[in-house]
Amino acid sequence: MSLLRVSPLAGLLSAALLLTGCFNEADKTPDKNAGQRLKLAMLQPPRSGLTPLSDDAFKLSRWSTAETLVVLDKLGEAQPALATSWQQTGEKSWRFGLRSGVKFHDGSVLDATTVVNALTIAAHAAPKPRILDGVQLTAKADGQLAVIVSTAEPDPLLPQRLSSPQLAILAQTAYGEEGTVNPRHTGSGPFELVQVNGTSSARLERFAGYWGEPAKASGIDVSFVPDGTARGAALRTGAADIVEAIPVSQAPLLDQNLIHEVPMPRTNTLYLNTKSGVMQDAALRAAVREAINRQQLVDNVYEKRADVAQGLLGPALPWAAELRQPVSHPVAAAKPAGDTITLATFSERAELPEVAVYLAQQLTTAGFTVKQVVREYSQIESDALAGKFDAFILSRATVLDSGDPVAYMYSDFACKGSFNIAQLCRPEIDLALQKAAAVPAGNARREAIMQAENLILATDAAIPMLHERVIQGEAADIRDAVRDPRERTLINAATQRMVQAD
Repeated sequence: MSLLRVSPLAGLLSAALLLTGCFNEADKTPDKNAGQRLKLAMLQPPRSGLTPLSDDAFKLSRWSTAETLVVLDKLGEAQPALATSWQQTGEKSWRFGLRSGVKFHDGSVLDATTVVNALTIAAHAAPKPRILDGVQLTAKADGQLAVIVSTAEPDPLLPQRLSSPQLAILAQTAYGEEGTVNPRHTGSGPFELVQVNGTSSARLERFAGYWGEPAKASGIDVSFVPDGTARGAALRTGAADIVEAIPVSQAPLLDQNLIHEVPMPRTNTLYLNTKSGVMQDAALRAAVREAINRQQLVDNVYEKRADVAQGLLGPALPWAAELRQPVSHPVAAAKPAGDTITLATFSERAELPEVAVYLAQQLTTAGFTVKQVVREYSQIESDALAGKFDAFILSRATVLDSGDPVAYMYSDFACKGSFNIAQLCRPEIDLALQKAAAVPAGNARREAIMQAENLILATDAAIPMLHERVIQGEAADIRDAVRDPRERTLINAATQRMVQAD
């Protein structure tokens, strides 16, 4: 049983009130093809006007309206999209051959000039898209249907980097003055974004001129529904056909045939301060590791809708378990004698304060004295990064925009890592991360990544506890919704709602 529970009746009443506002617009404007349209309830409204240069890019990608030069397969390998071929032409440059016959929603045609324009604007944006942090990228045309993309430093992951939705290629008419980008009528995907109603809803129509297989659905009606109870009710009542991120607390209230759990590249990890305080002692860090009951957290907090962690990288990266080697812990666990530790986390993710309660109980049983600190993330991040806590619980994305975990590992565990909550600095780890970063994508890179993970785990600076899943709702008559661990695709050309004949 979870320690925190919302009353089902209160949740239903709240959902009913919210749904009245969230879905009434579609009810007012019935479509003669409504049986073929898809009704989608999303977690977060747009934060930056749906510009692809922000995190809103992932919405455009999930709706299949904006497309990138390449896409990633399950292993994180680059596959053709708007580019059909690529090859490295120098230590710092790559040539991408473009797909011919691609039309944008405004009627213009994909060519090298369009691609150079999109990538150049992204490279000079302020702020830059996250995928280009620390990267100096330039693009130039090489004939009508090829571009040369170069970086200031060698980048073996450049094709994967160009798969980020933040580097989607839009028609030149999308780009306005002062850095504004308008994705309406300017994408190239099977669905055309035709209407955006602020932070409440959006409407997309099937694009008849799509270069690939035409969309089976005639359009998408999107509603932004931040309240988790309302999203659950939307699936239950039929107000939505597909629902993003149903909360764990709502899942038991729904028809279990309508919910699907997707492993996420996100690990709930306990970071221990290796630089100051009690957790400087490697033997006490080992004691913390041995005290944690991961299964209890999965069963009680996540209601068995998560996976017990065996390492930093979970089942969303299927190759990780196959390449993982046993960790040789060099220091034996000590017996805590009432040592006081401050355990902190943030409140925005509802599960984390619950995890803190269970961890405090487990560590107290092991012999520690535990003080808990829970604040909003904006009020606690700076203290966590400054090493003011002995232990910090974080739900951490382990695969960032390139589809590769090296950037996350460097950020969190390198001596100069910008997100090094554990204050960890080990020359052998830095060397392993540098080695992994230099290896081209493929099996050798994955092996190098797992060697770095092994060294990190041996320090007990970060103790992975569980790997999260996202719960996706799909009505019984929905076919081929995409269950994507990277949350880049949700609806594609094949997704449809089966309509029974009269």
